[in-house]
Amino acid sequence: MPFPRQLLNQDESIVLDVHPHWLFFAEPALTVLGLVVLTIVLAIVAGNATLNIVMLVLLVVALLWAGWRTLTWRTTHFVITSDRLIYRSGVFAKRGIQIPLERVNNVNFKQGVLERIVGAGDLLVESAGEDGQQRFTDVRHPDRVQNIIHAQINENENRFIAGATPVSAVDTATQLEKLEGMLQRGTLTREEFDLEKHRLLGTGGADGGSTGSPLPPPGASR
Repeated sequence: MPFPRQLLNQDESIVLDVHPHWLFFAEPALTVLGLVVLTIVLAIVAGNATLNIVMLVLLVVALLWAGWRTLTWRTTHFVITSDRLIYRSGVFAKRGIQIPLERVNNVNFKQGVLERIVGAGDLLVESAGEDGQQRFTDVRHPDRVQNIIHAQINENENRFIAGATPVSAVDTATQLEKLEGMLQRGTLTREEFDLEKHRLLGTGGADGGSTGSPLPPPGASR
């Protein structure tokens, strides 16, 4: 089940849309397998009808748990768009996390030995928002996801610096947030930040004149 496209903003595109890794099913799958083995052994060794019924009931409950986990997996998305990181889950009641890319300060990943073998792990995203840190578990190939996030952040910054982001598509407050994030990561100097801030707010620069021209693209002389 893909991420609902109607939840995207105008001119926003999806870069990555993944469900959790199959390790998400590890607990219910091992529980069902263990109960099946135990039920068979007790049926052969004990031969107690009441005990067999109890084990069958437990097995049915475990199967229902596995079914619910499957529904949860299908409705859980970790999405990277051209503007945001989105985590959305829930079969009936929904919950979600949205982090604008301009607010992402750092992305780390963690993998145990087993997780490294199967290609799973945790992703820790540090942002300038109120929550500060968000941990996402059972992410497929978190090292690759980390690279995709950094690449998308750089692409957004380059597009913004080059003046390719139309003013009509993003409001002034959002553009100021992008500038602040770029300042924090060192992409812009304080002078460049002040220059762009004055331009967005329509006020004069340090010399009182117009600052309508955008910053030069990366690599150009300033």
